[in-house]
Amino acid sequence: MTHLYKSIPVRSSEITPKQVYFSRRDFIKATGLIAGSLALAACAPAAQEATPNAKPAPTSTATDELGSAVNSYSDITNYNNYYEFSTDKQSVAGLAKDFKIAPWTIEVGGLVKNPKTFGVEDLTKTFTQEERIYRLRCVEAWSMVIPWNGFSLASLLKTAEPTSDAKYVRFETVYRPEEMPGQKDPFSSYPWPYQEGLRLDEAMNDLAFLATGLYGEPNVAQNGAPIRLVVPWKYGFKSIKSIVKIELVAEQPATMWNTIQSNEYGFYANVNPAVDHPRWTQASERRIGEFSRRATLPFNGYGEQVAHLYDGMDLTKNY
Repeated sequence: MTHLYKSIPVRSSEITPKQVYFSRRDFIKATGLIAGSLALAACAPAAQEATPNAKPAPTSTATDELGSAVNSYSDITNYNNYYEFSTDKQSVAGLAKDFKIAPWTIEVGGLVKNPKTFGVEDLTKTFTQEERIYRLRCVEAWSMVIPWNGFSLASLLKTAEPTSDAKYVRFETVYRPEEMPGQKDPFSSYPWPYQEGLRLDEAMNDLAFLATGLYGEPNVAQNGAPIRLVVPWKYGFKSIKSIVKIELVAEQPATMWNTIQSNEYGFYANVNPAVDHPRWTQASERRIGEFSRRATLPFNGYGEQVAHLYDGMDLTKNY
């Protein structure tokens, strides 16, 4: 079947060198354009200044094939959307600095023939690690590009051997209120632990990725260490962090944001410029590091690989 969606790959020329990135940030600060960028919350990273005597941040000479600047390592790791630590994006890295990421195990079970609990070190040895440079499109109309390291979700699920009754995959984040202050906030009504889900065919698509690092370095706590999901054709909140459980189930699982506000955050959460958020347009986005907005691409530009998963579905209703 022919699809109207064309995928736009991200080449490995996409990551702006550190020194170029910070000179751009200095210019933006001087012109006062930063202030407005802090109004939106989710997936809105912003770099902090380099710390004296700190380990040099990884860099790359990569550039976006569309000619746009992309987030630096410092940008990605110092402004984070991780409510388990804080709703203040600039506070997460500091609050997460003592978060223990080893030892760490992930339980893979449910409707499978081969349930198993893996140590993260077993996963990194068993499954070939690769780099994938993916666009990330936030539900709040920010976008960025990240060079992840990890392996395909499908490769892990195949070892578990889902049964014929398995239709969905449910994911769960670690629950550690003693280390994650957002989980014990007495004023918070979030239903911890964080949960997400995919249809099984979505999870088996080659694009679905389990990230163990970025920029060729091990992942850090504020970015979902030691292992997180990356689903590049969906809004960022689907890419659950710090996973401890992957469960194959028969029914569509409850997911956190869909449970809290289903009219704003659908289960599918596919990037769709034709379906606006109730409070803002999704037809355009602002790539971090750029001055102007750009048109949002259906499925975040990965339509050739994933559009067939939704044949016959009304994506204005199944948003």
